[in-house]
Amino acid sequence: MEEINGLSDDALLALLKADDARAYDMLFAKYYKLCYVNAYFYLKDEEEAKDAVQEFFVDLFEKKGYFHLEGNIKGYLYRAITNRCFNRLRSAERERKRKEHLGLDGVTEDALPDPSTNEKMYDKLHQAFSLLSVQRKEALKLVYVKEKRYQEAADQMGISVNSLKTHLKIGLKKMREALMRPAKD
Repeated sequence: MEEINGLSDDALLALLKADDARAYDMLFAKYYKLCYVNAYFYLKDEEEAKDAVQEFFVDLFEKKGYFHLEGNIKGYLYRAITNRCFNRLRSAERERKRKEHLGLDGVTEDALPDPSTNEKMYDKLHQAFSLLSVQRKEALKLVYVKEKRYQEAADQMGISVNSLKTHLKIGLKKMREALMRPAKD
């Protein structure tokens, strides 16, 4: 067994389950570097890796996830960080696809118009949205506002995934067309 400050992983786990706050600090000190290297391997970004590991340890402490842990701490931490990284990568990919689908790929949040300085565009957007059918509005809201997956949104609307995709495609097309028309002053 690996030891830190003379404690084996089993002893450390026992202290964690006894709610000894020092044990949490020892766990963090002992395994932070391993977790960081693992996260960096998947995320390829120092800050993302640090954030993922920090969030994991905060969640572990707040949710007291170590109470259900038996056996190999190192293996658990390795797997938990790997899963967290995969979740981050999936989330980033979904966001990239959404932006691409909306025609916003390559656009950063800083480049998006500020609502207080561009009210006409938002009025135009609202007007274009109001012209859509009820189902198209609902499809766009569920997928792009509430961030539901296609299957979840389709189930909620009581339609097939293909029907949902059709509503999204036509809705987005009509929104783009409306936004591209010159403003009527």
